[in-house]
Amino acid sequence: MYLEFGALKIWLTADDIGITRIDFVEEAIDQPELSFLQKQHLEQAKKELTAYFNGELLTFTVPLHLTIGTTFQRKVWHALQTIPYGEIRNYQEIAILADSPKAQRAVGQANRNNPIPIIIPCHRVIGKNGKLVGYSGNSPEGIAIKRRLLSLEKNKKGL
Repeated sequence: MYLEFGALKIWLTADDIGITRIDFVEEAIDQPELSFLQKQHLEQAKKELTAYFNGELLTFTVPLHLTIGTTFQRKVWHALQTIPYGEIRNYQEIAILADSPKAQRAVGQANRNNPIPIIIPCHRVIGKNGKLVGYSGNSPEGIAIKRRLLSLEKNKKGL
């Protein structure tokens, strides 16, 4: 499912269990035939993402289905989901939550491979020095997305 939120364009993918991917895209992709459950998950994600971008949603409830990732990456992605809306953590803090206190670089790689950004909020992780790093491969577009998401949450915190 293709969605636009201002300049941000995303593509959602789901299976019968839940959302499997969110990708940043330039244009819509041909949609394959969907099952009833896939349509339900995509519609719920669309509704929740719209509310999120309107500053009306603090916590996502749409079912997720992580179909990729190592055990460590999945621990990191789970840890990311514990970061409250409008708050940030650094890579070391996430490494500690993932039971690997010295694995800050590996946390960065797990964030880079996060298949469901925004809902699994890797944008809430910043460098220990407070710098915005590590979103979409540190590309200028990725950092701009991270800045936009953090700004949105900072401005709407405490709804």
